[in-house]
Formats: sequence, structure tokens, C-alpha cells
Amino acid sequence: MNVPSIVQIGDILVSSEVLTEYFCCDYAVCRGACCIIGDSGAPLQEEETEELERHYPQYSGWMSSAGKEKIRETGFFEVDADGDLVTPLLHGGEECAYTCFEDAGCFCAIERAHCAGRCSFVKPISCRLYPIRASVLRNGLTALNLHRWDICKCAFEKGRKEKVPVYKFLREPLIAAYGEAFYTELCEVAAALHLD
Repeated sequence: MNVPSIVQIGDILVSSEVLTEYFCCDYAVCRGACCIIGDSGAPLQEEETEELERHYPQYSGWMSSAGKEKIRETGFFEVDADGDLVTPLLHGGEECAYTCFEDAGCFCAIERAHCAGRCSFVKPISCRLYPIRASVLRNGLTALNLHRWDICKCAFEKGRKEKVPVYKFLREPLIAAYGEAFYTELCEVAAALHLD
């Protein structure tokens, strides 16, 4: 059966690659490089800037001293060259202010606090949804497209090896962002296209 390039579920346009491609983070290889490599911080939704501030006392203990200093200097978010809200980067470089380092690897300090039961906010949804990138189109629809980044090549390879489709790997964040009904229909579309 031919797979359409785009599937529409409600007001969300989903690239077929979300259904057909495979992905599974391989932390043993990348060591959390996505937190410290990039030309801009992680995209933020407006309400997330408030969440970052509100939960700061709960996750700041996991942050580096440089990260905490950055927040004191610039606040909980920045506006990048494209005019988008993003997480602050240290020293104008690549490392996210919310990064923490443990055992020669890096993690999200917010997520560490969440996993420890100290913070209800997990981390920005753009980070949770990767390798999906969400964008709101002029017509008001949301487009979900697959993003490919060299540092995540190992994750695509691991996903293919373990046969983990992108949409299954991202089950929880997709439900958190778009709801259970959306995810159920996404799975039904995959099954109808014999991709399940």
C-alpha cells in the first residue's frame, strides 16, 4: 500500500516519516550531546516560560553554577535570531543553561528533578518530542515533521535495529502534547497502512 506523505488528524498534519521511520535514543553513544550542541536553545512554548520560573526551586539544585548564573543574568528564556522563545545558552555558545553533567555525560536538570519526584514539569515539550519538530502554520494547523541531526544518527540506527517506530518511541510526549485521542488515531492510521 502506498503511504501518503502527510496524514491529517484533526488540526494536526503528521509527516508520514513519523510513522515509517525508526528512532530510539542511544545515550551510551551520544552521552546527551543534544543538550550541549546547537546554534540556538530548545524551542519553548509561551506557557513553558512560566513553568520554568515556577518550578525553578525544585530543579535548580541539579543545574551547574554557570547555568544558575546565566538564569540570574538573563532570565528563564531568550529570544533567538528568528524571534522564537528558546532556553538560554551559556556564554552565547551551545550549552543549554538547564544542562547538568554526571559521569562524563550530560542530562537535563529539569528532567533529573522530575525523575527524582521533585518536579512535576518534565522538560520543554520540544525536547521531549525530538526527533519530531512541531510548527504552527499560517492557516492555524500544526505540522509534525521529522528532524534529522547528525548527533542522533545512532538513535535512528538503534531504532531500526530494534524496530521502534518514531511514533511509538514518542508515545508519552505525543499524548502529553496532543492528547490520548490523537495518539489512538495515529496508531489506527499506522495499522490501516500496515505499518504497525
